[in-house]
Amino acid sequence: MDRKPRVRFAPSPTGPLHMGGVRTALYNYLFAKKMGGDFILRIEDTDQNRFVEGSEQYIINSLKWSGITPNEGVGFGDGPYAPYRQSERKLIYRKYAEQLVKEGHAYYAFDTPEELEEVRLGMEADKSTFSYNSITRNNLKNSLTLSVEEVKKHLDSGNAYVIRIKVPANEELRVNDIIRGWVVVNTIEMDDKVLFKSDGMPTYHLANVVDDYLMKITHVIRGEEWLPSAPLHVLLYRFLGWENVMPAFAHLPLLLKPDGNGKLSKRDGDRLGFPVFPLNWKDPQTGELSSGYREKGYFPEAFINVLLLLGWHPEGNQELFTMDEMIEAFSLDRVNKAGAKFDPEKTKWFNQQYLKKHSDDDLAKIVMKDIQNKLKTGEIIFDESCPSNFESLISNLDYVKEAVRITREKVHFTNEFWSVCHFFFIPTDTYEAAFIAKKWSDKAKEFFGTLKQNYLNLKIFDLASIENIFKEIAIASGVKPGEYMQLFRVLLIGVSMGPALFDTAALLGKDEVIRRIERALKKLP
Repeated sequence: MDRKPRVRFAPSPTGPLHMGGVRTALYNYLFAKKMGGDFILRIEDTDQNRFVEGSEQYIINSLKWSGITPNEGVGFGDGPYAPYRQSERKLIYRKYAEQLVKEGHAYYAFDTPEELEEVRLGMEADKSTFSYNSITRNNLKNSLTLSVEEVKKHLDSGNAYVIRIKVPANEELRVNDIIRGWVVVNTIEMDDKVLFKSDGMPTYHLANVVDDYLMKITHVIRGEEWLPSAPLHVLLYRFLGWENVMPAFAHLPLLLKPDGNGKLSKRDGDRLGFPVFPLNWKDPQTGELSSGYREKGYFPEAFINVLLLLGWHPEGNQELFTMDEMIEAFSLDRVNKAGAKFDPEKTKWFNQQYLKKHSDDDLAKIVMKDIQNKLKTGEIIFDESCPSNFESLISNLDYVKEAVRITREKVHFTNEFWSVCHFFFIPTDTYEAAFIAKKWSDKAKEFFGTLKQNYLNLKIFDLASIENIFKEIAIASGVKPGEYMQLFRVLLIGVSMGPALFDTAALLGKDEVIRRIERALKKLP
């Protein structure tokens, strides 16, 4: 193919963009970048009855957050083939629909919904399934069965009609799919799809073929659910005389539920305990909120890395890819035919790997924003339980950075940091009951009283000094240092498991450590 590669992502604004749609956009983007071509965002809003307010902007925001940037299209700047919203192109499609009728490849159908329902019920009574096709169309109300005068009367009277493609009877249609090889369908299995509706809008089938032709699309990379439509689209290219510039087709495998039992749908979302949308989505009609990967704390790089490997496999065992590495490695011949099972736990692992790539400084800035958001939403309550220096601590980059350094191995997401480091900002007034019941004793109380006095006398309260004093007192008390280390952690942060003990004490500082020991000694019997 000598033409410049051009691909498109063409979602419908009928709700939030599913992660499978983002994967389709990603594969198109990677292909275009690898081949030095163009990637277009086109909005296919021909079905106005299914239009959902806000979903178009949601699609644009999702692509931007994911780092998938079209060369041209809705929300990304006009190119030579604008407009890219099909509702703004509707006058274009009628010409081609009428051309198909004129050349005998399509026809007007005047059947009302009630008349078609009557035919359907009649066939069901005879245990048959109704389909408007090469067999039934000759007994229905259309321009193939009506006289020229009757057709003209219907049109002149403004009677509602649709334009249907005239699928030839008993012919084999062959589609050469890049991923799946040859797909062969006999036209006897196809119905005469509506190409142009009574509301003056084209259906997806006509609009997408016309737009792909006019926008010089060279490759159509889309989901497996569109594979049954491919023979119809091949037929339209033939009927319109565009076979020589028909794009190559590649139908991507389905994304499957974690158990492999069926397609991962929009409805699965929070029901299965993980998001299926890139961003939070609030249904404009019901107000129901569905969670998104961004708000769950995922890095966009981790999100698209997960999507990359859901249906595509690299030559080696590499799992983590930068965008440049994705572009370099990607090819359609390494896309699988079989559906890809989604593993939410592996997705968390991916995010943790990307978290590890961030510096303490970067993470601290993210955590500081997260703390402020939690204060705004009430997830963190600033009240008398907070120390007088609470606000200065959460705005102290160096302090937060050190808290992040100590706890970063414990988290998968940046928004989890508060749960593992909150005790650096707010002292606890509760202690792990089961542990205290097992480990607390008069001897322990005496040990920590002595420890407190020694810490008071320390002039330099650094990591080495804190640890050395602790060990010296333990030996002097006739116990192994390890026997009281977890107990010391409980006195400082309330629980026996947590970040490195002496790092924790060093960050809290001398005055705060002594205060916390004193509080515990007073509270514990």
